[in-house]
Amino acid sequence: MMREMEVRTSKREEMVDVTRAVEEVVSSSGVKEGVCYIYVPHTTAGVFINEHADPSVARDIRETLARLVPSGAGYRHLEGNADAHIKATLVGTSQAVLVRGGRLLLGTWQGIFFAEFDGPRRRKVLIKVLEG
Repeated sequence: MMREMEVRTSKREEMVDVTRAVEEVVSSSGVKEGVCYIYVPHTTAGVFINEHADPSVARDIRETLARLVPSGAGYRHLEGNADAHIKATLVGTSQAVLVRGGRLLLGTWQGIFFAEFDGPRRRKVLIKVLEG
């Protein structure tokens, strides 16, 4: 089973918690044991797993990436969004989460985040749930 989810971002750089939406896809799939793949088909966005109980963690990640890869630092890419491409490369565009008992097998504090680096935009997140 595969579903496409739309994420709308409102800022140039934003971390959107998509955990509940992915959980709903897993639940509706009927898969009890397997794996859930989350894929972002964009070159200036990504997906990661980290703590979602404290929103300051996502903010810290976003701010640290901004310091490590600053906007307008003399990159060669003509569109002016080279920093977004580099940040997406560092974060990655896919995650795999095991499914047990029809639920995502995330740690107590873990959540799934869509990472926007070149917004605001309407983006796609592809979710595939496989039994096995």
